[in-house]
Amino acid sequence: MPLYRKQSLARILGITLLLLVPGLNAQAATDESRFTDIKGDPKLRSASALITDARGAVIYSKDVNTVRSIASLTKLMTAMVILDADLDMDEKITITKDDRDLVRLTGSRLEYGANLSRRELLQLALMSSENRAATALGRTYPGGMKKFVAGMNTKASALGMSNSHFADPAGLYADNVATARDLSKMVAAASTYPLITQATTTLRQEVHPYSRRGPLRYGNTNRLLKNESWDIGLSKTGYINEAGRCLIMQANIDGEEVSIVLLNSFGKLTPFGDSNRLRKWMLANS
Repeated sequence: MPLYRKQSLARILGITLLLLVPGLNAQAATDESRFTDIKGDPKLRSASALITDARGAVIYSKDVNTVRSIASLTKLMTAMVILDADLDMDEKITITKDDRDLVRLTGSRLEYGANLSRRELLQLALMSSENRAATALGRTYPGGMKKFVAGMNTKASALGMSNSHFADPAGLYADNVATARDLSKMVAAASTYPLITQATTTLRQEVHPYSRRGPLRYGNTNRLLKNESWDIGLSKTGYINEAGRCLIMQANIDGEEVSIVLLNSFGKLTPFGDSNRLRKWMLANS
């Protein structure tokens, strides 16, 4: 069985129960961490925010039920659908004109003819938010792009993401939407895939998509991974105009596992600033 499919049965069952069994969140909250009863306001600038502990108990919440565009946070769902399909991760995929961004007109260093494995494309989509990589994954899914997007929405429904909708694998369409509460469920599910946690926390990656050229080097879009104060287990950033700056993470803060969802932040650095404000508030009040 490939590494990315060797998931902890106990963890999967725990997430499934948390999502599907009524009242379990309330029960989990009785076994809360020291962060779940802290007072005050971290003064986060993101429009929506949800921070929970490892049991799903809420540490902090702000406007968690508003449906918002989620930009490249979408790529976590893309990764889960690809991995669930048990496709050959070593199969080579060639970038074509069909992988162009005709919505935002963003560029890419993956030119037409670039050739990488499905695993490499997935890693680039997750760590550096490579849009052509994500689109190529959807295009080459069995049944094509339409089938892939349907699979994304089926997966969201199975996770209990009742206020979410997915429209493309890269997150380029504003129609990729969710609430902070739904995204907390997506983060919990994504954290059970080792390839996702590994890729989203990799600082740098080198790939060789061209036979007669040198390598391409990519970096992670989350600058907090370079900060020694942070112990991050899963990470994804996102941005389009309609979504603002977005960030979701799982992190260990002073020995406690927490999930962080920040949506519609104004300013390129605001999600990172909010994360640091949140961490400082938690440590000061625990």
